[in-house]
Amino acid sequence: MTSRRSRSAVPPGKTIQLGLFPLSVQLRRIQPSFNEWRYYGLSVQPDLFGGAALVRNWGRIGTAGTQRVDLYADEGAAVNALTAMIRYRLKRGYIVTQP
Repeated sequence: MTSRRSRSAVPPGKTIQLGLFPLSVQLRRIQPSFNEWRYYGLSVQPDLFGGAALVRNWGRIGTAGTQRVDLYADEGAAVNALTAMIRYRLKRGYIVTQP
């Protein structure tokens, strides 16, 4: 059985180094043979009550897409959730785009 999606997280010959504690990341997955042009944006932002929010945006490139806000008690917890989401998305075939 063959898989539809490529499991390569980073294009051959290209490595992207993220910061130690990134506060925002833009990811994308483009596979024209499957008519797939997707983006996924993540950012940690302070909220009004002293906590932090993980803001996630995703959808088809060229559209407004969907947005979700997850609230956390502090910035550290939000950054941990962000890094876990980055790992998950990289396994799904997304690549990190340069800012």
